[in-house]
Amino acid sequence: MELLKRVLTALVLIPLVLLVVLRAPVPVLAFVAAAIALLATYELFRLAEAYGVQPLKRASYVFSGLFFLLIALQPSSTDLLSTAGFTYFALSFAVLGPFLFLVIAMYRRDLASGFPAACVSALALLFISVPMACLVQLREQWQGSFLLIYLLFLVWAGDIFAYFIGKPFGMHRMSPRVSPHKTWEGALASLLASIGVGIAMFHYAVPISRALERAHLIELRDGVFIEPRSLTPTIVLSIVLNAAAQLGDLAESLIKRGAGAKDSGHILPGHGGMLDRIDALLFAAPVLWCYAAWRVMMQ
Repeated sequence: MELLKRVLTALVLIPLVLLVVLRAPVPVLAFVAAAIALLATYELFRLAEAYGVQPLKRASYVFSGLFFLLIALQPSSTDLLSTAGFTYFALSFAVLGPFLFLVIAMYRRDLASGFPAACVSALALLFISVPMACLVQLREQWQGSFLLIYLLFLVWAGDIFAYFIGKPFGMHRMSPRVSPHKTWEGALASLLASIGVGIAMFHYAVPISRALERAHLIELRDGVFIEPRSLTPTIVLSIVLNAAAQLGDLAESLIKRGAGAKDSGHILPGHGGMLDRIDALLFAAPVLWCYAAWRVMMQ
């Protein structure tokens, strides 16, 4: 029954996610990313409460919302200017956030709760909001739609193979204290699946581009998936992204394990909460954004 719920939820969500990623205007994509980030932040705060921490909820929601609003309102420009603008906003909010939360915490009646509350609120910004914003900025870059498709397919494939291989065949626990069900067999299956996605996207970039263009899901400016003549950079990037995704999954498991929770929430049948669904992306998205930003700087 649990597996059926998981599959049905994925069948509904995946087409919607791809439609938003490929066709939605950047402000709409920013709004969707903000909604997901705020929901995941809410779930993180509920987990934090199990540790006895009362985060600065209202300040965190407003601060993160303002961050996404500025990204949504940022005018379209060249890749370099868009990337530079996002870098400025992200660094500004990342630096100012902890100071702002500490100042607000000073006005708490229980001063002993102020520092932990500010720390969790700052973590929510860096752990959830900034990575989700990276996804939005990736869409604005040349080949941005393909970078997002590549990332989503890579993470989804890794998750699926880890589940269906690791669960029945896994014998060697990867991190039993943090996540008892994750195995090295599942991790290897996840890695191979992600490499397979990278190889497939590399070899079939042009047919995929033409099919999506005919379906009016991308425009000519989105380009093709990848330009390197050698397959090696794609394989290396796929390995790095898969490792980041699996670490993101383990990091969220650490938070849940300490809070004594199995899932971060129950909004997605068969998948748990929103934070459960995006945990791998939260580590992988900044890695891919760094690669894409480096590529822009080298042009």
